Amino acid sequence: MILIALSCKDVGMENKEIIKKALLFSGLDEEYLVEVAGIAVRRPFAKGETLFTEGEKAEGFYLLASGALKLCKISPDGREKVLHMVHPVETFAEAAFFGDGMYPAEARGVEKGEVLFFARGAFMGLLERNPRFSMNLIASLSLLLRRFARQIEELSFADAPSRLASYLLDLAARKSTSFQGKTYLELDMRKGELASRLGTVSETLSRTFKKLKEEGVIELDGNKVTIMQMEKLKTIAGR
Repeated sequence: MILIALSCKDVGMENKEIIKKALLFSGLDEEYLVEVAGIAVRRPFAKGETLFTEGEKAEGFYLLASGALKLCKISPDGREKVLHMVHPVETFAEAAFFGDGMYPAEARGVEKGEVLFFARGAFMGLLERNPRFSMNLIASLSLLLRRFARQIEELSFADAPSRLASYLLDLAARKSTSFQGKTYLELDMRKGELASRLGTVSETLSRTFKKLKEEGVIELDGNKVTIMQMEKLKTIAGR
């Protein structure tokens, strides 16, 4: 792993602007944001590149500056289970601070981009000097826990249409445009990856998309989705 230390003042300022948008660093005073930017290490990654693997020693955690990543597990027979898609200004691998000190999943680039890496030792120093970091870390991990708890609940009790509807609603809340009662969005992963994320297979996902389209709930054009009936989609999702 090749990491490039930040030394340029302009780059440091740019990274500070990225850092302050993350939940983990929200509400921090300017001086502490500067400190965080000072320990950040920038690393570009390519599409398909693995940042770390499951079971690898956790040297620190990351913030996605640009591009897209997925957190996944690989079964012994080579099948991939997508746990979460990471989007810009999200932190990930914070669990490196706890447990056995190993990364619990693999992180792989979905499209090229850059991450900011925070070494465990350097960040622990900030935690000791500013309790606000500790509170934010707890909030970030709580959000992660709620996310996985809901995912487990959906996989255990919800049928395929409900899981897909929940995914589309979450995606729409994060990044979409609305016009004349319709909501427009684009899938943030390939359909094969989405099927894995929803705990189903590609054939079932295709049938579910077709069913929602036939019922007039959505329109589908490749990876572009138009939500035609938002309230009905919420009902299908059980919300």
